[in-house]
Amino acid sequence: MLTRNSEALDFLLTRRSRPAKTLKAPAPDRDELITLLTAAARTPDHGKLEPWRFIVLQDAALGRLATAAAARGEALGLDPETADKGRRQFADSHLCVAVVESPQDSPKIPAIEQTYSAGAVCLSLLNAALASGWGANWLTGWIAHDRPFVEQELGLSAAERIAGFIHLGTEGAAPPDRPRPDLATKASWVSA
Repeated sequence: MLTRNSEALDFLLTRRSRPAKTLKAPAPDRDELITLLTAAARTPDHGKLEPWRFIVLQDAALGRLATAAAARGEALGLDPETADKGRRQFADSHLCVAVVESPQDSPKIPAIEQTYSAGAVCLSLLNAALASGWGANWLTGWIAHDRPFVEQELGLSAAERIAGFIHLGTEGAAPPDRPRPDLATKASWVSA
């Protein structure tokens, strides 16, 4: 017999990320965040490799990373607006979880499936936060892909990558909905 969770389905059909720049304090406390991380860790993971990890960024760490991002943007010669986007990710954040793709050696599980699992963790964390009433946004940007920054400032190994920075806080303003994909152009049906 089919058991329908209408509340969960309604949430998924109407979910909407909150722009990171509109999030304000307070953010989830440690106990609330543990619940959200627990939900995120219940993600598809072929081979049970857990090819991801979390770095919780708060308080002084966010300020330190904002300063480091500004310096890195200047060192790279980025245009000021682009450089400042990297800085603001941390300067404007009240709580950020860096989801790190941490691939595991496996003769059975291709690397791409591990990448998918890390992405699923990002979406699961985002949805868990939104379902709990928090504002949340998944960002990457140039700073997530800059090897010297992520290795020196966040301690990533050469094999690891940032899957996403999940920013959490209190919703400052409800965003308008955005256009959604036209399923008629995205879905094909094969019956034979």
